[in-house]
Amino acid sequence: MNERQEFIRFALAAGVLRFGSFRTKAGRDSPYFFNAGLFDDGERLGRLADFYAQRLLRAARDGEAAFDMLFGPAYKGITLASSTAVSLARAGRNVSFAFNRKEAKDHGEGGTLVGAPLKGRVLIVDDVMSAGTAARESIALIQAAGATAQGVAIALDRQEMATEVQSDGSVRDVPHSAVQYVQNVLGLQVCAIARLEDLLAYLASQGGLGEAAAHLPQVQAYRDRYGV
Repeated sequence: MNERQEFIRFALAAGVLRFGSFRTKAGRDSPYFFNAGLFDDGERLGRLADFYAQRLLRAARDGEAAFDMLFGPAYKGITLASSTAVSLARAGRNVSFAFNRKEAKDHGEGGTLVGAPLKGRVLIVDDVMSAGTAARESIALIQAAGATAQGVAIALDRQEMATEVQSDGSVRDVPHSAVQYVQNVLGLQVCAIARLEDLLAYLASQGGLGEAAAHLPQVQAYRDRYGV
């Protein structure tokens, strides 16, 4: 079992990756749901951070995404960036990190940014990417500070079509994913620990055994309909 499928198994065991019927922000009925907020104890969060760190170290080693520091967009990204920085330090790569507030403070250190000053090549750490909105907001903050947004690290790439709101208020599918948008339009490399195709491969490897394997047809049908 490779690193990506090991992550899938971990997410399933932790109850973070679940099967059923879930309404997405795009208005789709998804047969699975990934909620990084359920990595809610020290052991789970620590192991998740190790997966992020391993992925980022490999990305840096392979020339996929070099970085000098981490940035966590509020709110989930705050915990993810800080815990990943701890895991990287334990692995011998000590980097600083920062995050933002949703609302600026007018006392203390003030402003919307907390942590180390943004400088050099900054890697954004988040859980999933639905529309690229958080990435665009993070890029603006990083550039305003005079630093360079280098890439984005996420836990799971859903590999599905993004949506766009039309002038009449309707929503339509577009032939690219949020990840592809960030890569091709915003020019940032995206490093995912795992992708939907890894989930499908894991379910197929179970040979129809176990509760999770029974969801393979529904997940595959969703991929066939909305996948990119």
